[in-house]
Amino acid sequence: MRTPLTAVVVALLLLLAGCSSGGTDTGGRITLRFQSLAWQQESVAANKELVKEWNAAHPDVRVEYVQGSWDSVHDQLLTSFEGGEAPDVIHDASDDLADFAYGGYLADLTGLLSARLKSDIPRRTWETATFGDGIYGVPFLQEPRVLIADTARLRRAGVRMPTPARPWSWAEFRQVTKRLSGDGKYGVAWPLKEPVSATLNLSLSAGGRLFHRDGTGGDGKVTVRFDAADQVVPRTVHDQVGTDHSAPASTLGSGGSDTLPGFFGGKYAMVPLGFSYRQQIAQQAPKGFQWTVLPAPAGADGLTQGVSPQTLSIAADSPHKREAAAFVDFLLRPRNMVRLALGDWMLPTGTRALADPALHTRKDGWATGTALAAHLSPAPAQSVRGYPEWKDKVATPAFQEYYSGAIGLAELRHRLEKDGNLVLARYQR
Repeated sequence: MRTPLTAVVVALLLLLAGCSSGGTDTGGRITLRFQSLAWQQESVAANKELVKEWNAAHPDVRVEYVQGSWDSVHDQLLTSFEGGEAPDVIHDASDDLADFAYGGYLADLTGLLSARLKSDIPRRTWETATFGDGIYGVPFLQEPRVLIADTARLRRAGVRMPTPARPWSWAEFRQVTKRLSGDGKYGVAWPLKEPVSATLNLSLSAGGRLFHRDGTGGDGKVTVRFDAADQVVPRTVHDQVGTDHSAPASTLGSGGSDTLPGFFGGKYAMVPLGFSYRQQIAQQAPKGFQWTVLPAPAGADGLTQGVSPQTLSIAADSPHKREAAAFVDFLLRPRNMVRLALGDWMLPTGTRALADPALHTRKDGWATGTALAAHLSPAPAQSVRGYPEWKDKVATPAFQEYYSGAIGLAELRHRLEKDGNLVLARYQR
């Protein structure tokens, strides 16, 4: 009596193992899990439509759409990696990849990517997802920070309207915001709830780097140096708030969306925001409100600006890496990359997609954004191990206190360098 029962149990266990091994269905069909962080309605729709198109054309490799969230993606991915339940295809941002790449959680895509995709995305953009000798993500969407401006107010003040060919300098920007201020109104509102990436990325225009790596290799020791070039942008913000009173202190702890009611109501003439915020503005602006997109100020290095592109990676534990890479290649065909960019109101990284006429219209500032694409460079923190802890424990509170006037420039420098290097040292050999 026991032998047949044992045989049945063994058979059932083998069947269950076959159902759960590597996302392969019992009929031999492969199932890939694609975790997307798309959140805007147009973007979610574009992603789901592309998944549907893939599934219709590839009956043997089915993709399951999984909705993720930017708010919790790092901790969620870490938990799924350690639990062996990571999605096959992972949507993230390049500045979140370093620890996952060095920790062995992501697959090296070097031998998995098509020649078309490799050549279509510029080398400088690939650098945002390159760690050591490997490529651990495909950068596909990016956004510069721009100035969203109240067109009528700038014209009434008679200020020069900057263009990508002739932008404001940081000094001129400060003078313009002073001119636009008074009677309870401000020239600019800085939403700096997350001050670190905004400060570091804009500082590239002034020649700031902050993180300095020893030697020529990608694995050299990184140290923090807060030099004169790194101070241009922080001092501008600090002085606009504390000296010129051309920027309110009340928005320093706000997110970008929090400033829009005041912007629409005429309280702020300009707000520095990511390019994708244009969608909210286009949808929410009062009837008749005139707004425009201006380039961020330029410094010694012109319009150079750091970006952390959105990326698509493949889990190291995925048993179907080649099929996952084929799906990524499909998502990022030029016409599909344009669809994703339009859905997210961002810029595609691919040169063929970026040339699409739909991204060069003057409406909603698309032309200004595409003109800035050539000036986008890897964000300073891209390959720095320990950056998330440095940002959260050291840099964020230090910048917040400096911008509010609670500490001076010398104390800011002390914290970023001394306290910051102690944190980074724990992650380096």
